[in-house]
Amino acid sequence: MLDWITNIISGMGYLGIAFLMLLENIFPPIPSELIMPLAGFTVQQGKLSLPWVILAGTIGSIIGALPWYYLGKLVSEQRLRRWVNQYGKWLTLSGDDLDKSKRWFRNYGGAVVFFGRLIPGIRTYISIPAGLEEMSLIPFLLYSTFGTVLWVGLLSYAGYILGQNYQIVKQYLSPISLVVLVIIIISFGLWLWQRQQKRK
Repeated sequence: MLDWITNIISGMGYLGIAFLMLLENIFPPIPSELIMPLAGFTVQQGKLSLPWVILAGTIGSIIGALPWYYLGKLVSEQRLRRWVNQYGKWLTLSGDDLDKSKRWFRNYGGAVVFFGRLIPGIRTYISIPAGLEEMSLIPFLLYSTFGTVLWVGLLSYAGYILGQNYQIVKQYLSPISLVVLVIIIISFGLWLWQRQQKRK
């Protein structure tokens, strides 16, 4: 995969970076933790400019987030509510939970999208609840862009600083991503357990 990413960036430049980041958002196994540090290393070699690299990565990432956002809109609250009413008891979910999550996302949705774009493994799928909860497109794009610029800028600059050792970025971020994912899974498990205890 590294050779393929390298060839695309070398052959297509900024357009290749945007293309790869678009794919990274649609197909998460393609890691931004490898794409953007490599692009930053290319900047160090004098082949590209850092601001344009960050811009290209951001544009590709935002375009790639839109299909997930519209997928959330297509699901619609009515369909989700029917599913929850039919199968939600297995997850201890109810229509009231949907109402609470809707209010919660309405109050804090911007922060959720912003910080979600900074967490590997979640950054791709954070667009779905934004669409599902009918978050307006303009705020979604704004919060997504702010979070993405920060994430893409950090990775690009790390690659620029580390030079040929840019792959270290992925090595350090992978354990962090795993820890964050485990924390989220444990938190969700505890939430389900607490709900079951309350119902009992």
